[in-house]
Amino acid sequence: MNKAQVMILFIVCIGILLFSLVVEGLVGVVTACKVQEGHEFHVSVVVHSYGTQPAPQLYASPIHQNTMQNLYFVSLANLTTSPSSTPLTDIFKRVETSVVQITSRVNNTGNLQIIINGNPTQDHSTKLGSGFVYDDQGHIVTNDHVINGAKTVDVTFVDGNAYTAKVIGTDPSSDLAVLQITDNFSIEKVVPLVIANSNILQVGQQVIAIGNPFGLSDTMTTGIVSQIGRLLPNPDTRFPIPNGIQTDAAINPGNSGGPLLNMQGQVVGMNTAISSSTGEFSGIGFAIPSNAITHIVPKLLQTGSYIHPWLGISGGGITPEFAQSAGLPINYKGVLVGSVQAGSPAEKAGLQAMSQDVNSNPHVGDIIVAVDGHKVKRIDDIINYMETQKSVGQAVKLIVYRNGQILDLTVILEARPVSIPPQQ
Repeated sequence: MNKAQVMILFIVCIGILLFSLVVEGLVGVVTACKVQEGHEFHVSVVVHSYGTQPAPQLYASPIHQNTMQNLYFVSLANLTTSPSSTPLTDIFKRVETSVVQITSRVNNTGNLQIIINGNPTQDHSTKLGSGFVYDDQGHIVTNDHVINGAKTVDVTFVDGNAYTAKVIGTDPSSDLAVLQITDNFSIEKVVPLVIANSNILQVGQQVIAIGNPFGLSDTMTTGIVSQIGRLLPNPDTRFPIPNGIQTDAAINPGNSGGPLLNMQGQVVGMNTAISSSTGEFSGIGFAIPSNAITHIVPKLLQTGSYIHPWLGISGGGITPEFAQSAGLPINYKGVLVGSVQAGSPAEKAGLQAMSQDVNSNPHVGDIIVAVDGHKVKRIDDIINYMETQKSVGQAVKLIVYRNGQILDLTVILEARPVSIPPQQ
């Protein structure tokens, strides 16, 4: 064997190694390439299997060339593919029996119709959504808007078995509800989903949505976490839902109430809304964070409702144009108080909103720059903090900028009303 042949053999071995590393579905990875001494030489490839069968030592047919008639290579076509499933397949098989379809009935005055996760008109009578198993006692969690107006619903598992469940707790402000299966469901293999900590989610993480879009049961879609900390509008109560998860995993009508999972098959959120001009998915979906579920659902199980702390303001961030007109330093950070609700804790503490004089000239109100020592720059920051860190009856210390002065105000939080009346 001359040097040129050795070099060619070496290059071939390296090529086989690299190819085995990138080709999906090979039994394993090439880890050895051996030359047999003598007038004839062979390439032997040792493949380490990831499965349970022992790894074979593979040989292949000779390449018939005049100068290298005795050179043997491993034909990659002879390598078998791995029958093992993908992580997504494994996750789906593990959790599919824990995701359910929810059919709720509302009063109707016209013909029987079926809508899927929408806003029913008077002649609609049935809504379809999703939910998932919370514990082994027959409790199912879902969105409040999926079951709103219903006292009992039907819960259908992936095997087609359906059971009656009653609504035992709702929180319209967070769009969460808890159901209790009332029928005998002992034949079902009820496996509660593990609920993870949504605070450790990062943008770019892969996530999985499972539910019943358009009534198509047991549907799985995938995507990534597009952003976290979103403030989700809630048209029913006019109180936004804090810390929403934005995802590009396809979420459509009927997915609401179903789980958003991480790649360990754990719940990181509850699919609840989409941003769309057509009513169908356009690449932007939202989920309630799992930490809201672990925080609120136990209270719903215990009392049937949840009391949210209330400050009583609306506001927004400071734009460069506003900062300039108000004589503020460039890039000044804070939340401009746009309105203060009458009788609210904020009004009682003396917070002042923007106003106009008799000549319609605007007057700058208070600018909240910190809450309990935490700097804020968006109204989202204040709402998220109140929802996750404070309770009714607790005091909140606000640092406020007013007419060139810094003030310290203390607000005693009260129970949030059911809804905010529309502003005139």
